[in-house]
Amino acid sequence: MNRPKLACCNFIDDVRQLRAFALDHGFDGVDWTFTNPDFPLQPATETELIWAIQSLHPLEVRFHCAFAHTDLGDEDPVHAAAALQTFQAVCRLVSKIRGRYITIHIGLGRDSTCDLCWERTLAGLIDLVQFAGKSWLRLCLENLAWGWTSRPELYEKLLRKSGAWATLDIGHAQVCPSVASQQYRVADFVQPQPERIRNAHVYHTENSNGHIPPRRLEDIRDRLNLLCSLPLCDWWVLELREEEALHTTLVVIKEHFAQLQEESARVGFEAATAPLSHR
Repeated sequence: MNRPKLACCNFIDDVRQLRAFALDHGFDGVDWTFTNPDFPLQPATETELIWAIQSLHPLEVRFHCAFAHTDLGDEDPVHAAAALQTFQAVCRLVSKIRGRYITIHIGLGRDSTCDLCWERTLAGLIDLVQFAGKSWLRLCLENLAWGWTSRPELYEKLLRKSGAWATLDIGHAQVCPSVASQQYRVADFVQPQPERIRNAHVYHTENSNGHIPPRRLEDIRDRLNLLCSLPLCDWWVLELREEEALHTTLVVIKEHFAQLQEESARVGFEAATAPLSHR
């Protein structure tokens, strides 16, 4: 695959400083996260947000919905309908900004799926995928560290039956029970439908303190190689919100690309200089 675009999160409140930071460090874009408190509900605040995001040009912007306890499959039909309306509002806003990608979750902020309904979740996801598609938006489902999307077989089923695209979080995949128990591998999240993965969240692992950066390339080399094998995953979000941790991860990613380039050059040289009988 070609080198993916590297993105940072909108971890700096001042959008001018965020733009300068991203450009200074060689990022190609910003992954803009909406949360429940900061999503605009009034026309004035919506206009202000649209202006802020558009001012990030020439950086590409994709969108990430971190809405806790906002589930399409809530067992309470009133809450489920409200969640669908919330995500539809996000789609309308992103369409106005001419965005193309939105990442959502199932079960974010919960510690159990007991109050979620599988059938309602799937039906709501199908409805939202279709709603987004009318505005040429690609709706992506992210795997979490627990719950249905932490199980490769259920994650695949949700993607296949709903038509959603996918955002692979390699930190979540690393610590989820399915992989930690060695019942599955991280690769099992992508092998059934590698062409569905459009975005990746890149860091080493997650614990109670948040996202942890890799200390060295060996921590995440196998997972980066997996991402490189995906035909359409051209957006890698270095999902760290502290500058030092982000910089550490960026150094590791650049080392990975440099080694890939060196390997490619070596293979090309060996092929070009091999005896004719070996070609």
